Amino acid sequence: MEVIVRNTSSDAASLTAAIVAKALSARPNLVLGLATGRTMEAVYNLLAELYENEGLDFSLATAFNLDEYVGLSPDDPRSYRFYMDKYLFSRVNIDVRNTHLPNGMAEDLEEECRRYEQEIEVRNGIDFQLLGVGKTGHIGFNEPLSAMRSRTRVKALTPETIVQNAALVGGPGRMPHRAITMGVGTILECKRCVLLATGIDKADVIARAVEGPITSMISATALQLHPKCTVIVDEAAASGLEHQDYYRWVFENEPEWQVYQ
Repeated sequence: MEVIVRNTSSDAASLTAAIVAKALSARPNLVLGLATGRTMEAVYNLLAELYENEGLDFSLATAFNLDEYVGLSPDDPRSYRFYMDKYLFSRVNIDVRNTHLPNGMAEDLEEECRRYEQEIEVRNGIDFQLLGVGKTGHIGFNEPLSAMRSRTRVKALTPETIVQNAALVGGPGRMPHRAITMGVGTILECKRCVLLATGIDKADVIARAVEGPITSMISATALQLHPKCTVIVDEAAASGLEHQDYYRWVFENEPEWQVYQ
């Protein structure tokens, strides 16, 4: 795991977008794993600007989202399909047929989960997975006690997650209580992953995810097992980390990161 500390949330989002853009430019048929939430809005805005101003090409890319709420149709403004269309898919030249989210309206949810896993497998897995992290330490909607080898499945959301996300869907009364999510095991099989977290409210969970013990109570700790994982944080989200000086030294001195400085 590599940790990069940037001065501001804007700097962190800019670096994240630049890494995604570089990966996509190097491999136009990249299979992207995508996340949602307020933190990602800045990243998607920057990617859309790169498409508009510099011709970043999404035409051959494929996208799989981490999760979707159970019971919401794609045209429901609370759904993640609606979110992705609004913030990214409608703003770049990606083929909508190559954009995939779980079907939260499926009659057989278990079969839908199996189907989603198979769709990913057919494309030889996720090449580049973009991640956020919830206050409970979840990646995707892998809430506490999610098995490290778990696959796409339906998860009940914790009260903390429901409260955290309620503002995005119009209040607690409009917030779904279940979601389909890629499993921890599914996420760990990606070839590369980048987790972006900003703000003081993420400081505790980032410290536990990066420097704490691996535990099913905090699914983000599983990323310590990934051979190519980068965690990008701003100063506020990094404030609980003990080894910030080392992380800064690596970013400033390792050849891989010189192009971003």
